[in-house]
Amino acid sequence: MGDRQILYHIREGFRSIFTHGLMSFAAVCMTVACLLIMGSFSLIAVNASHVLGDLEDDNEFLAYIDDSLTREQGQALESQIKAISNVDTVTFITKEEAMTEFKTKFENQAIFRDTDSSALRDRYSIHVTDIELMKDTVAQVEAIDGIGSTRAALEIADGFVMLRNVASAIAIILVVVLVVISIFIIANTIKLATFTRREEIAIMKMCGATNWFVRWPFLVEGMILGVVGGIVAFFCQWGIYGIIVKAVSESGILTIISVVPFASMSHVVLLVFLVVGFVIGAGGSVLAIRKFLKV
Repeated sequence: MGDRQILYHIREGFRSIFTHGLMSFAAVCMTVACLLIMGSFSLIAVNASHVLGDLEDDNEFLAYIDDSLTREQGQALESQIKAISNVDTVTFITKEEAMTEFKTKFENQAIFRDTDSSALRDRYSIHVTDIELMKDTVAQVEAIDGIGSTRAALEIADGFVMLRNVASAIAIILVVVLVVISIFIIANTIKLATFTRREEIAIMKMCGATNWFVRWPFLVEGMILGVVGGIVAFFCQWGIYGIIVKAVSESGILTIISVVPFASMSHVVLLVFLVVGFVIGAGGSVLAIRKFLKV
């Protein structure tokens, strides 16, 4: 394809966009809406995975030694706990160390100052590798002879796992559904432009023009609409994300969870939006022009 042909295809693509300005605007808006919905659920999934990763880094549970065991017998259980596949690190904590930590945490509570360490039990602090296997790991530790009980925030771990999985599933489903809808909208937009030029296309075909020569201006039009929609959606997504993070921050919820800064993933979001917009535009163009090439 020569330079003159390339310039012709690009010029014709832009001309068609401005000729059908209202429909082009509608196609861009639809693409932006679809990408925003898709991007929002994807960002929820990303943040859920991030929070879950933080939990995996910090999450641990306590396994208390049975009162019938001596300290030496309790310490001997460490090798059995470490043998469990999902266990990352194991730390033995004596009742005296636990009491010191307890008094430090509640140093302003006078009622706890004279509490004796005999009220507590030696325990293990166990850090897990995969929080999704937390429940099974706790069960395996409890099954060890000499472990009296355990304390683990299973509900919190399960809640974040469920949130991440649901958000990821919804994001994937929405990506597929919304991409199909966007392709259909842009296909109809370009089909309208194609319909008004059907006679021109027929004459070009009769004069020997190849299918691709006829198809390229419409592909250019669709790709431009898709990419413009991707760029607009990116900046809208950035603004919406910032507003939500600010609102959540002011509410105090961010003292419990951390949110991934948009700037740290902006290049990925932009790339994805551009690629998806490009695919939507190109796909819509191919579907729209196919019927009119049969002359």
